[in-house]
Amino acid sequence: MEQTPKHNTESMKRANELSIYKLITIGTLIGIVGVYLRFAADSTMLSIVSWAILLIGSIIACKGVFRILAA
Repeated sequence: MEQTPKHNTESMKRANELSIYKLITIGTLIGIVGVYLRFAADSTMLSIVSWAILLIGSIIACKGVFRILAA
């Protein structure tokens, strides 16, 4: 007997929330800014700040991905 997929389950509805994808997009954009600043100039302070921005963007994007996986 063949099983049909259930697309209207509660976890699928939670995983398809628009707010999760907005969170991933914002995290990705913050990460892109961090990467750009990393290669924009050669300064120790700017390098540290850019790594911090990149880390924050990565954490935000991963938070959105883990929300989808937990759904």
